[in-house]
Amino acid sequence: MKTIGRGSARGGISILHAAGLGKGCSVGLDLITEVQIVDSEIVVEYDKHGILDSVEKCWREENLPIPSRLGWLVESSIPIGQGLKSSSALACAALRALNNCSWAGLNNSKIADLASKSQKISGCSITGSLDDAFASLEPGWKLVDPEMSASESIILEGEMNPNLSVIILLRGNRKESISKSILSTQIPMFERSLASIMAGSPLDSISSNGLAVAAATNDHEALRISNMCIASGAMACGVSGSGPAIALVCYEEESETLLSTISNFGFEAISTRFSSVDGISGEAF
Repeated sequence: MKTIGRGSARGGISILHAAGLGKGCSVGLDLITEVQIVDSEIVVEYDKHGILDSVEKCWREENLPIPSRLGWLVESSIPIGQGLKSSSALACAALRALNNCSWAGLNNSKIADLASKSQKISGCSITGSLDDAFASLEPGWKLVDPEMSASESIILEGEMNPNLSVIILLRGNRKESISKSILSTQIPMFERSLASIMAGSPLDSISSNGLAVAAATNDHEALRISNMCIASGAMACGVSGSGPAIALVCYEEESETLLSTISNFGFEAISTRFSSVDGISGEAF
């Protein structure tokens, strides 16, 4: 078995849920998915939503070069199905691997477009998660209009302090899907989150967005945890994506105190940082 291409992308957290107001914003974390393309077929247990099949379909529809025989090897540190952008990371890493082995020369905007289309085809995203794709591919955050092409979608963008700590509280797999109609019950809170982004305060947006998702889904536990973390020194805290994972942001010196606080809830927690470098695409073989 020979490796003929490879790519990587990152997980992330939500700043503004794209299904709340029709505009989305996410930011990448140092949680990485790596994909290798090999010259023999392999069953990928990681891909429960069929994202890799959707990626291949989108690639072929673009009439881009592709090996006649291929398989996928996937390694990832991103928890699946918790709102941490594992699907976007997988789609983007796979597209980068195809880009790598075929010398197609696609830029990040084109890869984001194909990743968004793949997400829609696989049925694992309401909006296509264009904001998540950008977070998987590039450092910093981008507020985007998911109805537009990636290259034209960016409304506002900025950076996050890479020295801040990000703690992810894992609460198991998602039990229910979230619809636009469910989130529409919290439009004023999503508007508050959007206003914070526009004012250059994405950390405030993380908290208000997370509270909006938790309130819309009657996730009282998330509301309690988020309020406690803010009271204990977190700069931001809230449900990421459609949940159930909760992300909190703090200064590094506060991380041990906060980890001790959330340990009382009995959930697994992982510590990471905001992505400060572009995801790599690897070298051709």
